Amino acid sequence: MRNIAAIFKKELKSFFNSPIAYIYTTVFLAFMGWFFFRSFFVIGQADMRLFFNIIPWVFLFLIPAITMRLWSEERKMGTLEIIMTLPVRDLEVVAGKFLASAAFLVFTIVLTLPIALTVFLLGKPDPGPILGAYIGAVLMGGAYLAVGLFASSLTENQIVAFIVGVVLTFFLFIVGEDFILVASPDFLAPVLSYMGLGTHYRSLMRGVVDTRDLVYYFSVIFFFLYVNVKILETRKL
Repeated sequence: MRNIAAIFKKELKSFFNSPIAYIYTTVFLAFMGWFFFRSFFVIGQADMRLFFNIIPWVFLFLIPAITMRLWSEERKMGTLEIIMTLPVRDLEVVAGKFLASAAFLVFTIVLTLPIALTVFLLGKPDPGPILGAYIGAVLMGGAYLAVGLFASSLTENQIVAFIVGVVLTFFLFIVGEDFILVASPDFLAPVLSYMGLGTHYRSLMRGVVDTRDLVYYFSVIFFFLYVNVKILETRKL
């Protein structure tokens, strides 16, 4: 745990020592605030469904932008080889990087709470779906981060890592969508539906925290972090 904590602090500090954190946070909050309030007063309904519907698509581009440098930059600068010689396990390095990026993501999501507060001040929305949607946004964001870390471990080119991260997360999100299921064989539709990141996110948006959704997201995160560790191990062979 000491090694993970040290890597966590180093990576989290690197976020705020560069313009990346401030650009990401500003763009995210400005876009989400503008997009939500542009329609909120027109519709005249105290509801955050529109806000949470757009989050997966914003994350689709912004989260790979966060993760694209986490391994690619290490490869390009030659510091990955130095890390490999330190008395730390690959799992500890991967966990430290993931937890740091997850902490930054949660920090950014927390900054949107004034939007929710505004909705509660202007109306009487059902708090259950809003809380469930926030939980879903954190879990889905965590899955995006794990995929993005995996993509970054494949190449030293940050642009390639970004594109691979976007493509993989986009695929995992739409695989369970209705237009995919309609065109799929009947026996395959339930499997694809369960595989979709969007399917479980919408389930949480209803305000019901189902253990199946939690297991799914933690499984996706664990799988991609595990593959990330294996990729690092191959570099030692």
